[in-house]
Amino acid sequence: MQDRDTKTALLTEMKEGAFRASLIGEWVVDHAGSLDEEIRNIAITGRHPVEIDCSRVNRLDTAGAILIRKLTAHLAPAGPVSRSNLSPKYDHLLEMVENSFERADCMPPEPNWFTELVSDIGKSIESAALNLGQLLSFIGFILATLARVIFMPWRFRYKAMIIQLEAVGLRALGIVGLISFLIGAVMVNQGSIQLAKFGADILVIDMLGITHLRELGVLLTAIIVAGRSGSAFTAQIGSMKINEEIDAMKTLGLSPMEVLVIPRFIALVIAMPLLTVYADVLGILGGATMAAVQLDISFASFLVYLQEEVPLTHYWVGILKAPAFAAVIAVSGCYEGLSVKNNADSLGYHTTKSVVQSIFLVIILDALFAIFFTALNM
Repeated sequence: MQDRDTKTALLTEMKEGAFRASLIGEWVVDHAGSLDEEIRNIAITGRHPVEIDCSRVNRLDTAGAILIRKLTAHLAPAGPVSRSNLSPKYDHLLEMVENSFERADCMPPEPNWFTELVSDIGKSIESAALNLGQLLSFIGFILATLARVIFMPWRFRYKAMIIQLEAVGLRALGIVGLISFLIGAVMVNQGSIQLAKFGADILVIDMLGITHLRELGVLLTAIIVAGRSGSAFTAQIGSMKINEEIDAMKTLGLSPMEVLVIPRFIALVIAMPLLTVYADVLGILGGATMAAVQLDISFASFLVYLQEEVPLTHYWVGILKAPAFAAVIAVSGCYEGLSVKNNADSLGYHTTKSVVQSIFLVIILDALFAIFFTALNM
């Protein structure tokens, strides 16, 4: 038996082997919550005839009728259910509710971990494919704009390109040079320790020459440029988009591709090979300095041995990669900048994404170059 207020109640009792549920008072939406909880709390053990007595119901609406249907369904497993003494004026309402469909469960079933994992992988692949398609479309747009600028050179923004060349090239000399010098010195330091075990510490010059000129010099420069200049491209263009400067530019008849993207693209393609040459020189200088301190090899001897033993091909392989890496970084940085929405969160997200995406694409491209040059015996 349930403890109810004075007006509305659901009373239950077991009498003479039969279960009896008495509905009392106002079965309306105002009491639906408490009545629904009481229905769910009813527990009957064994099988018994069940009677639902509605003689004391003095008010009933649709919510109450649904609760009566739910009570009937809840008690049905205990035995045959009969309902009695409901006022004739409510018969039609209860009949309508009983003949209506059960409400569908609003919440979808909880997926298991495997389904969720497969779903996440599928969404990631779909997102990556969509992003790749848009990026390729953007590259095509850049090439079309470049072709237009070549045939109509008066449309090219020389001043903007020179400003960008200073920003991405001249101002990057410090960080690129310092890191290249330190990497060259560390390679000689660690390489000489290992090679000395075999009495071949002089071969550290070969190791430095091949790995730094062919791979590390250009790769480190590309990573630094991606973190420094690629993110700057995204932040600059994204900020202009947030401030609606790009919309104003279009209103004035100016092409954002010609004004913003092409000068940055060309500046980085020019600056990157120059920075790579600079990084190669500083890396070799760092290695020569460490060789002089640790192995007592003079600068002159170091350079003579390097010139005789390391083919110039390795140097050209590194330099040839530089424009391709620059194009990837510039395209990614500008594309993400133009993808920024009108809020600061989007700017931060796309700036981070441009750096990660640039470095990822540079490494992929480097692997493809390695396969290509190996096939050419270079």
